[in-house]
Amino acid sequence: MGIDLSGMSRKELISLRDQVDGAIKAAEQRERQEALKAAEKAAAEFGFSLSELSGEARRSTKGTKAQAKYRNPANPEQTWSGRGRKPQWVHDAIQGGADISELEI
Repeated sequence: MGIDLSGMSRKELISLRDQVDGAIKAAEQRERQEALKAAEKAAAEFGFSLSELSGEARRSTKGTKAQAKYRNPANPEQTWSGRGRKPQWVHDAIQGGADISELEI
């Protein structure tokens, strides 16, 4: 290609870098679209849609909030699903002599 970078100013080099970054992103998008079209064509040859094969049709449970299983008797607005780290109010209740089953909703 032969671009002489040593004779370019810092501004020119930064501008060139930005242009290269933009060209790389555009090429990636173009290649991604070509790959998607090729995958859709291959799936269609077998009588499937790409979403059927990739599992997009199923509903993801990732990011859904679990239903509350325990409630703080001192403050009913505080709840806990039983997953993850125990909140401080659960630790306090257990140290105070309460059984975890007493906190169930």
